[in-house]
Amino acid sequence: MPFDHNDAYHPLLLRLAPAGARRALDVGCGAGKLARRLAARGLEVDALDPAGEMLAVASAIGSPGPGTITYRQADAATHPLPSQHYDLITCVASLHHMPFDTVTRLRDALAPGGVLVVLGLADPSTARDWAVSIGSIPLNLLAKAIVSLAERLGGGPDGVPTAPVSSWDMSLDDVRREAARLLPGSRVRVVPFWRYLLTYRRVRA
Repeated sequence: MPFDHNDAYHPLLLRLAPAGARRALDVGCGAGKLARRLAARGLEVDALDPAGEMLAVASAIGSPGPGTITYRQADAATHPLPSQHYDLITCVASLHHMPFDTVTRLRDALAPGGVLVVLGLADPSTARDWAVSIGSIPLNLLAKAIVSLAERLGGGPDGVPTAPVSSWDMSLDDVRREAARLLPGSRVRVVPFWRYLLTYRRVRA
C-alpha cells in the first residue's frame, strides 16, 4: 500500500486527545483505521462515513478493544449529533466533502473541555504555506521509500483500502478566516504532506 499522508498523522491526533477522554467521534472514518486506534486506547467511538463500501470493510474488521466502535453510514453535515457529548472529535481529510460551517455542528457536539481536530486539505496562500508544500516533495519520496521497504520486509501491504480523496475549493487563508469566525480561539497551522491542522478546545463553563 502506498504511503498514506493521513495515517501518518494518527499518532499526533491521538496525542491531542484530552486527558481522561472517554467518548470520541470520527467523522469520515473510511475503513476505520483511526477509529480502531481510538478504541485501542479505551475510547467509545462513534464513526461516521457516507460511503457504505468503506463502512463494510471497517465493520468486518471490528474493534480491537477495549473500547467499542459504532459505525454509522451518515453525513456529519446533516446527521443528528448529541449536544456536548464527545471528548474528542476527529475529522481527517473529510471536511472538504462538506460545507466548512459543519464545524459548528461538531463544535456543539463537544463536551466542555473537549477537543476538535481537523486534518484538512486546502491550497497554499502565504509564502510559508508554499515553503511547507514544496518541502513536502522530498519528504514524501523518502516516506514512500521507507513504507515500500517495510512492506517488502513484512510480507506485503495490510490490504485495508483507503478512501479516495476528492478535490477541494478552499485556500488556507479561507480556512484561517472561517475558522476564526466560526471557532474563536481555534488554531490553524500548515503541516507537511499538503495538509493543515485545525484544533479547537471547547471552554469549560
